[in-house]
Amino acid sequence: MTAYGNFLLFFVMSLSVISCKGISWLGLTVNGSSVGWNQTHHCKLLDGLVPDQHQLCKRNLELMHSIVHAAKLTKSACQSSFSDMRWNCSTIESAPHFTPDLAKGTREAAFVFSLAAAVVSHAIARACASGELPSCSCAPAPSEQAAPDFRWGGCGDNVRYGLQMGSAFSDAPMRNRRSGPQAFRLMQLHNNAVGRQALMDALEMKCKCHGVSGSCSVKTCWKGLQDIKSISADLKSKYLSATKVVPRQIGTRRQLVPREMEVRPVGETELVYLVSSPDYCSQNAKQGSFGTADRQCNKTATGSESCGLMCCGRGYNAYTEVLVERCQCKYHWCCYVSCKTCHRTVERYVCK
Repeated sequence: MTAYGNFLLFFVMSLSVISCKGISWLGLTVNGSSVGWNQTHHCKLLDGLVPDQHQLCKRNLELMHSIVHAAKLTKSACQSSFSDMRWNCSTIESAPHFTPDLAKGTREAAFVFSLAAAVVSHAIARACASGELPSCSCAPAPSEQAAPDFRWGGCGDNVRYGLQMGSAFSDAPMRNRRSGPQAFRLMQLHNNAVGRQALMDALEMKCKCHGVSGSCSVKTCWKGLQDIKSISADLKSKYLSATKVVPRQIGTRRQLVPREMEVRPVGETELVYLVSSPDYCSQNAKQGSFGTADRQCNKTATGSESCGLMCCGRGYNAYTEVLVERCQCKYHWCCYVSCKTCHRTVERYVCK
């Protein structure tokens, strides 16, 4: 483990973690993979599940493999999307308990809630199409008329079922008054819906050609989802332009309105947050910030991964690393590949 990795481990252990029931199910990656999910008592593995989630688990045990898979995908997608940012989603690993960056109504929490909501529906929709779930199958053929050059067929991702079951699971905590202040619950229900809308926007037509020698004289098409990476990238762009909101009583309902422009409603596709985030430059346990000391940066880049931005103006240190790689590989008939071993020296930069 690197020096930075050791620091992260120590820092997470030193932080006071906070329960955040809305995304506590991401902690299923800790123990959810080791069980068969074939008995109802398995639903008690994660204390953070609210009663409605427990009931859904008991009634739909076959879904839990997909939900555990979704928890893994959410964590990896978040960390991949933010690997070049000061906040790099490291604290998601502490699920089912979270540090303040994700347990409060921050912009980062908005992203993780929306991503988790999208991914759990994505995982269920894909599991339907792959035949993993007895309760669903391929999506029905699209209602629109097929064009002359193709016909509807194949097995589309069952987005309708994925959204139905995914929303029931991910929204359940935020519909429970014990899960936090009303403004926080309204915020995350909205962000969950934004994540599912991003999922629906990721539905595209996919086709397969049939014909002699790949002539594509007949084309079969269906509706399938883009991969999680594309959806995460879409939500990251919404994170960067997220709107700060405040709760207001409008008529008989409590609603969220933009803090700076209270005359307009919140857009259905924009992420919202209640609490401003720190700059994540320095270590601050109360804010859930690791700081960027010892983080790698890119000396020649101009974006968020650049040494200027990543290191917050503190400067950086350079060191060299020797990489051992396979090179000059050749294929030999039949049937093996031989390679030489090459050494390459690279220069790395880490923030002070």
